[in-house]
Amino acid sequence: MTDSTTRLNDLSHQVIGAAIEVHKALGPGLLESAYEACLAYELREQGLAVEAQVALPVVYRDVRLDCGYRVDLLVEGSLIVEVKAVSEIASVHKAQLPLGLLINFHSELLTRGVRRVVNHLPE
Repeated sequence: MTDSTTRLNDLSHQVIGAAIEVHKALGPGLLESAYEACLAYELREQGLAVEAQVALPVVYRDVRLDCGYRVDLLVEGSLIVEVKAVSEIASVHKAQLPLGLLINFHSELLTRGVRRVVNHLPE
């Protein structure tokens, strides 16, 4: 396993742990924006660098286009976290995420709402 893979795995575990803490405190039923803000706060309290609503370009015909897609959280400049509060994760939610964590806070048990996603990555 490479150092970067190990680092992403460690970050993933840290983010999932922070998400569980937020879910324990708030429970399901709030808006995504509330969970996103609380998760960002929790991660920053742990000393991690967190950016919210980061622009992510789309690659079309080998051209990078800034067309308005935003990731919810970018942790340590390398791990994308998409926050959802929906009754069920749809395939379109997974398709929106190139590589990272998809966390659905609407789940009664948060560990059932966490998905690691790896899709086609731009070169």
